Amino acid sequence: MPYTARTPRLAVRTLLSVVVLTATLLASTWGTATVQAAPSGLPGPWQPPAEGSVLERFDPPASPWSAGHRGIDLAAPPGTTVVAPTAGVVTFAGQVGGKPVLVVSHGDLRSTFEPVEATAAVGARVAAGQLVGQVAADAGSSHCAPTGCLHWGVRRGAAYLDPLALLGQASPIVLLPLPAA
Repeated sequence: MPYTARTPRLAVRTLLSVVVLTATLLASTWGTATVQAAPSGLPGPWQPPAEGSVLERFDPPASPWSAGHRGIDLAAPPGTTVVAPTAGVVTFAGQVGGKPVLVVSHGDLRSTFEPVEATAAVGARVAAGQLVGQVAADAGSSHCAPTGCLHWGVRRGAAYLDPLALLGQASPIVLLPLPAA
């Protein structure tokens, strides 16, 4: 094809078509089931740690020190049962910043839950769906007040992951139109 003034625009449109096709194919493979096999190398299957609708979705910060929502909030009043979302080991149960926190490690991933009063001891191996704690009363200081909630975060090393992605419910990819040339 000879080079013309339209060649760069054609290349951009071709690349955009490939991106849209790839995103469409990926989106068609995402399910809405609450339990699914984990991607290769991850423990699985995964399930929600508590019954309840999603009150706030994952909104990662632009930088590690920036504001954002590093997990999801599930509607869960005090006393709601919390279960292991997949097999793992309880690696922490205690206070962080005055709130009761529970951490379950799943290989190179860690699930964090707050506010949760642990019923499983540190070092305990837990199966997917096994009781690990209960949503604690948050003395009215919950960021989900007045309903109460369970915050579930997932980390790999220092990187936060979207817990809903482990359930096959990640937020869809949204492509924006190219600016007019």
